[in-house]
Amino acid sequence: MNILLVKTSSLGDVIHNLPVVSDLVRRLPNPVIDWCVEESFAAIPRLHPGVKRVLPVAVRRWRKSLLSPATWREIKAFRERLRSGAYDVVLDTQGLVKSAVIARQARGPVCGYAPEAAREPFAARFYDETFAIPKSAHAVDRNRWLAAAAFDYPGDLPLDYGIAAPPLAADWLPPAPYAVLLTATSRDDKLWDEANWTLLGRELALAGIRCVLPGGSAAERERAARMAALIPGAVAAPALGIAELAGLIGASRLCVGVDTGLTHLAAALAIPTVALYTATAPELTGVVGSAFFRNLGGPHLPPTPQAVLAVLRPVVG
Repeated sequence: MNILLVKTSSLGDVIHNLPVVSDLVRRLPNPVIDWCVEESFAAIPRLHPGVKRVLPVAVRRWRKSLLSPATWREIKAFRERLRSGAYDVVLDTQGLVKSAVIARQARGPVCGYAPEAAREPFAARFYDETFAIPKSAHAVDRNRWLAAAAFDYPGDLPLDYGIAAPPLAADWLPPAPYAVLLTATSRDDKLWDEANWTLLGRELALAGIRCVLPGGSAAERERAARMAALIPGAVAAPALGIAELAGLIGASRLCVGVDTGLTHLAAALAIPTVALYTATAPELTGVVGSAFFRNLGGPHLPPTPQAVLAVLRPVVG
């Protein structure tokens, strides 16, 4: 059976869709699975051995230059790649108009959320078959239950993201064991105070665990370097791509991160993970994994360093 999954963005949403691949591989006889995803997140589905082909799309970049002939040439080439094979099922687990339009371009029947279940109800107009999945469920469960309904199998398998990452080989890495502190996120109100990170890092250093602090933008790396300078043995990582970050996180002893996609990646890689929430609620989109994980805090309720250290005690020893 040839299957196309459409889940294009964001990073956390793409990671939440990985268990769908694992479920399909376990439930269906010899599925051939392709995945359409935003080009900046294409490294994530490539981590899963059950994905045969990744089809990068560049909606975010194309929107910035819609009047450019080069953009329309790229769009035409993407559509040709998308239609180069026929699918038995095209499954849109994103539930947005943009993802539904992409799914509709592929050759095959399109399944997705019913209007009352989709994030954008109008998206359901593009589907051949729809399914009512509770909006009150966690995002990971919603993806899996939609796939189970579309392919008519029980949705009760153990959670399995199905990915692993080769360790990052870099001469700047501290010796094991090390912790990855994910201090950066897309919104300032999701940040955790620098003083909190410094206190947490110092306590981990006392326990013999050095800290690595990545950052995406130059400003984020500058902030990471500022905090790392105050933590004994800590390292501010250079600029890294998603595949390199997966390798860094996958070889770590533990990960503590704010509400960002990379924190979900840590949980997906079965690394002991603590997610910190300061502006958003974790109930429907918090980290979830098959190993140790905890979600702390909530809107206007940032967790204290002491609370983080308390839940990390079984991991740190």
